[in-house]
Parts: sequence; structure tokens; C-alpha cells
Amino acid sequence: MFEKNQEVTIKIEDITDQGQGVGRTDGFAVFVPDTLPGDTVKARLTKVKKRYAFGVKTELVEPSPDRIEKMCPYAGDCGGCTFAEYSYEAQLELKKKQVTDKLKRLGGLEDPKVSGIMRTDEPFAYRNKAVMPISTGGNIKRKGGVIENLGEPAVGFYRVRTHDVVDCEDCALQSGAAVAAAAAMREFMKQDNITAWDEKWEQGLMRSMTVKAASGTGEVMVIVRINGKGIPNVEKLIGMMDEYIAEAGFYLESFYVDNDKDLLLVAGSKVIREEIAGRAFEISPRSFYQVNPQMMEKLYDKVREYAALDGEGVLLDLYCGVGSIGLWCAEDAGYIVGIEREHQAVLDANRNAVINGIVNARYIEGAAEDVMHTAVFGAVCENGVSENERKGSVRIDEELAAMIRDADVAVIDPPRAGCDAKMIEALVSLAPERIVYVSCDPATLARDIKALCEGGYSFDEATAADMFPWTKHCEVVVSMSRVGSKQ
Repeated sequence: MFEKNQEVTIKIEDITDQGQGVGRTDGFAVFVPDTLPGDTVKARLTKVKKRYAFGVKTELVEPSPDRIEKMCPYAGDCGGCTFAEYSYEAQLELKKKQVTDKLKRLGGLEDPKVSGIMRTDEPFAYRNKAVMPISTGGNIKRKGGVIENLGEPAVGFYRVRTHDVVDCEDCALQSGAAVAAAAAMREFMKQDNITAWDEKWEQGLMRSMTVKAASGTGEVMVIVRINGKGIPNVEKLIGMMDEYIAEAGFYLESFYVDNDKDLLLVAGSKVIREEIAGRAFEISPRSFYQVNPQMMEKLYDKVREYAALDGEGVLLDLYCGVGSIGLWCAEDAGYIVGIEREHQAVLDANRNAVINGIVNARYIEGAAEDVMHTAVFGAVCENGVSENERKGSVRIDEELAAMIRDADVAVIDPPRAGCDAKMIEALVSLAPERIVYVSCDPATLARDIKALCEGGYSFDEATAADMFPWTKHCEVVVSMSRVGSKQ
């Protein structure tokens, strides 16, 4: 029987979704942070349960043969790169294994076909979006109500399992534009004595900064989130951002301030424009867009392959964001219906269709599960209002509902939480010939795959895609067919 504070020697076999190494001793599972598969470590047990325990590493007895030197000086401090000391080839093998294991264990598939994992040719500086908290280590309110910072401005990322901000002057994963914008923010705050948000006292101005960079055009959008009505001397900050970002080889196209009540365009354009593989996309502040444009092309080509459209059928693009997946497949489809809850993303999607000369696409606003449920189960009345809508659901006309019900292929790309139960119910009842599921969380993917299989679909094949090198995350695209389909 194991006890708290006991020291054990274990070999790490896998990594959990939370980034902890896991190994076994006498069949007893022990979870140890800051370890990698293949490591043999000594660990002191900090919490002991009936079948498992948590521990802290006290000694690295034998390093994994796949260990490498840290690819970033902030690794182990900043919480971003779980695999900063793990070879890229080993990362790929581990991620493929984890996808397969989850499809077996959570998806109930006996021998799922995972064809492989698509690798990137550019494993560094691949992210086109950075969300960076801002801190000065706290602040204090002096007599007269003046707030003073306790430390120097830090712009970076949270330390592992904390809300302490690590001041990252560089990042191996982010674009040069994000690094430059962070440097400008630090210097501006120092020069003008600008305060940062203090969670403890709930005071201070600067909360965080989001930087979106379009690799194909060089356009950059900066969104500064604040606790207040505005930024003092904001014109100076914009000028500094413009200068620093230009030196990094990009240019500042759009600058917003978000005060948690209003999102205010302070300078430049409402959107930035991205170009990839001959297609153009406009991206607004709150629109979803894949963070790795190099791998996005490979991922969407695989979606198009799995969709196997014949040039005539209807393609449903569910949780469509700015419409990128549907537009990628447009020339193979008779018609595309995209559904997205975010208002601005729907505007972007329709605009993107116009920009790319695509006339066979319609993008509508609404929660995808609600729109689908209304289209499939709602009895549309003469005035175009369904029974579901009268009960607080969504508005949908008969022409659109009929088009959804005639869909041949559904592509779903839900958030990390996976599909709502209403979406699974609607898809099973709609019964398109093929479903292509794109996921950034193999666990929720496997859960939904199991539900779809129970509803009359067969699992054909999965392909993993390394959208997020050096992190524990992995993208997966799955092909499913309706049982009894001709395909």
C-alpha cells in the first residue's frame, strides 16, 4: 500500500491531457508533472487515492532517449510548450498513439484506422494569434486614489497552473508581430506609467493583448483589453506598435480597445485580410480562424478528400467560423450552407464568399445545434416560423430548412467541448451520407464518434494533424459513413 510522502521510482509511459506524465509501479498509476514518456524518475507522492496517486519529481534517474535541449528559454516556466524538451518525431508518434487510444477507450472502436499524422514543415513561429495577459506583479492604491505598479510591466503567458505572468521577450511559437507588439506595450507602459490589472484588488488598467497576424499579407490586428473607458495617450501607443511591428516585417492594419462592454475600433480597418493557397479571408476581432495557416491547408485538403463531393450535393459547414472549410470545398459542392453563432464571423463568411467569387454558399447566424434541430424537427408554418422558434429557438425559412434536410455531407468543426447533444440528435435524424468531423480535442471527438456510431454511422478513418507542435494538443479529422450508404 502506498502512502503520502513515500518516494517511488517509475518509468513514464504517457502524457495526460493536462500535460502530466503518467507511469505505473506494481499496477498503481502515478501522475508526475514535468516528465516525458521514456523518463525514469523518482517521485514523492503528494496525494494517494485507491488506484492512483499524484507526485512531484525529485530526481531524473534516466532521461528519455527522445529528450532534447529546451527549444525555448521560457520552457518549464511559461505553460505553453509541454514538449519543449521532446524530439519532434517522438511528439508525432505520441500524438498518433493518443488519438488511437482515445478512439478505442472512449469511442468504443475495437481497431480504429488512424492513417497517420500530418506533420508541419515549419514547427516554429507558426501561430497567427497570441493572447497575452499583462501584469506588473500587482499594484497599490496610494492616498488620493493614485494606483502605482509594484513591478515592471510583464507581457507574456501564464506560468504553469497559475495566473502569474511570465514576461516572454520572445516566443518560439508566436509570430514576430506578436513579439514586437508585446515589446511596444512594455515600453509604452514604462514611459507613461500605465498600470496593469491586479486580480487581487481588481484595479489597474491593462488586462491583456490579443495579436492576430496574417502570414500571407503581413497585416496585423491588435486588440487591447482594459479595465476602464480608454487608454491614456493611445495615439502614442498605436504609433509605437506601428513602428515595432514594421521592424518585424509586418504592418499594423487594425487597432481595437475592448473594455468588456464595447469593442472599439480606434485606428485602421475593421478586419485584416489573409491569403492562403489562392484563397482570401477577412478576419475580424472575434472570428475563429485556424491558428496555424501552414497546417490549415493540409487539414482542409484532407477534409475535402473525406467529403468526396460530386459537384452537385449540399455541404453543411457546421460551426463554420469565417467559412474557411466550406469555401475550401466550394468548387466540389452544388451548394454550401454554413452555420455559425458569432454574428461578426457570419458577416466575414459571407464577405469571404464574395471576395473569392463563390456564389453557391449561404452563411447564416445561429447556434449550429439550434438551427439544425429546428430544420430537422421543426414544423415550419406559413409565416416561416417554426414551433421550435415559438419556444425560443431560431428563425429559419422553409427554403433553407429544405436545403439542410437535403444535405449529402456534413462537416462539423465544433469547439473543444465537442458537439451538443442536440447536434448529434439532429445529424442522426438528418442522416447525410457522410460526416466529416474536425476536432481539436480527441477525447470529446471520441465521445461524439461513439454517439454517431450508435445512431447509424460507421467509422471509416481518422487522420491526425500536428497543428500545434511542441504542445500537448492535436487536431484530428474523421471520415464517417451512414450504414447502408452507397459510398
